[in-house]
Amino acid sequence: MHRSLSYIDPQAKIARNVVLEPFVCIEKNVEIGSGTWIGSNVTIMEGARIGKNCEIFPGAVISAIPQDLKFRGEESLAIIGDNTIIRECATINRATSITGKTIVGDNCLIMAYAHIAHDCIIGDNSIIVNNVALGGHVIIGEYAIIGGLSAIHQFVNIGKHTMISGGSLVRKDVPHFVKAGREPLSFVGINSIGLRRRGFPEKEIEEIQNIYRFLYQKNFNNTQAITQIEIEFKASEIRDEIISFVKKSGRGIMRGYNQNR
Repeated sequence: MHRSLSYIDPQAKIARNVVLEPFVCIEKNVEIGSGTWIGSNVTIMEGARIGKNCEIFPGAVISAIPQDLKFRGEESLAIIGDNTIIRECATINRATSITGKTIVGDNCLIMAYAHIAHDCIIGDNSIIVNNVALGGHVIIGEYAIIGGLSAIHQFVNIGKHTMISGGSLVRKDVPHFVKAGREPLSFVGINSIGLRRRGFPEKEIEEIQNIYRFLYQKNFNNTQAITQIEIEFKASEIRDEIISFVKKSGRGIMRGYNQNR
């Protein structure tokens, strides 16, 4: 560690084998797990909880206060899981009192200049590409990939195993297992390549494809599509996850590429 060239608050809890490069600033009420590497000029502010074997590259700022005018200094956290990589100048804000926790899961890659706002939840194994901007309270499921320069509206929910095209404006919820692109953001198919890479059997991939035909290619509205899916498909974990996502969507799900809604 280069403690003589860094500021480390005496209240910070840092595992013995953490590497701190020069000019790191670590404030009080911070915890950093073993095996983590903190690059030069990283700022880790009050409320950070950083897991084991993470890599945080120069210029990143972790756990700065929310960019929310309603914030009044209440205690909250920014939690980073194990084995997560945060690249240069990325920013991850701690939460407001509404949830108390901004969470980035295990094995994530947060690329350079990405911004994760207050109260967001990023699932395990997700990739947030360069210059992505997440508004507050965004939820992203595991194994999601958000393409570079995308902007995600506050309170949007993005499902697991999704892939969103670079430069997207995400104003609506994006269901599990799909690819999204175009403007306005639309369904452009299921993420079949990603699902195969992660060991999904062909039978399950076919089930996902057939379910989304009812949602996006048969000219049903969402209520009609859900009714038909419940009739046509036997109950399964995949079917029920997709149905639950659509029913619970607060902002409504994104459109199909041939839909005028």
